[in-house]
Amino acid sequence: MLTRRPTQPGEARLRYLDGDIQVLSPGDFVICAVTGRQIPLQALRYWSVELQEAYIDAAAAHERLASGVRS
Repeated sequence: MLTRRPTQPGEARLRYLDGDIQVLSPGDFVICAVTGRQIPLQALRYWSVELQEAYIDAAAAHERLASGVRS
């Protein structure tokens, strides 16, 4: 799981793994690949390992994955 560290303002760069993430560059949010909205790291629950992108909620994840988009 995400290890809590002091956050830095700005967008984080993450590697999305199965059931976990790896912080490549610290920050306090990532951007949803569908909506473009900021997702605070503590609220991040949905992502694609294959596409290496984050989603703000289950509906956004479903929309992206149902579209058949591949990296």
